[in-house]
Amino acid sequence: MKLSEKFLELSAVGSEWILWILVGLSVVSVAVMIERLIFYSGVQGRDSALVRALHAALADRDLAKAQELLRGATSPGARIAAQMLETSQRGAASMAAIMAALRPGEKLRLERNLNFLGTVGSNSPFIGLLGTVLGIIETFRAIERSGVMGSAEYSNAVMAGIYEALVATAVGLLVAIPAVIAFNFFQRRVKALLGEADALTNMVLSLSSSGNQDAAH
Repeated sequence: MKLSEKFLELSAVGSEWILWILVGLSVVSVAVMIERLIFYSGVQGRDSALVRALHAALADRDLAKAQELLRGATSPGARIAAQMLETSQRGAASMAAIMAALRPGEKLRLERNLNFLGTVGSNSPFIGLLGTVLGIIETFRAIERSGVMGSAEYSNAVMAGIYEALVATAVGLLVAIPAVIAFNFFQRRVKALLGEADALTNMVLSLSSSGNQDAAH
């Protein structure tokens, strides 16, 4: 049997299963979007709101108050700063090492599931196109088997088959476009949150370092 005939057998299943795949990807994408929106809403602005109070506590060398402000924090900068203060007695180098070690993990936490959205956004149109191609192939095979080529019935069958097959491409685009928009939007949120986190942790490092130097003198 020729290889092309093997692929023709595959096309016989049509594009229906492609549509189900796209529907499944769409449902999961929406779930990821909702989960990320809730997560980002819960941490947005938290680090910026802590800067003033934490600055005052550290400027007064009130380590206990600073740790109390950071206890139970969920924002990335506060989580890193809390660990930095735990090692503040070991000096600035230790705090800087903690900051550098924890930041990648917080970045991954912020970007969780975003790769899925990016993958769906970039590949759903191709999945839909595959469904369209399979649908068109099956349409022409069905017309060939029916023996109505060259008639008005043939033209109607071709148009109907192509119309149905193109639905897969349209669905693929409908799944991809929101995923791409959400992916880009969330990436900007991640950059903003990391910027807030860096501002908070660098402030903690700077004030703690100066405090340790003053204590040494």
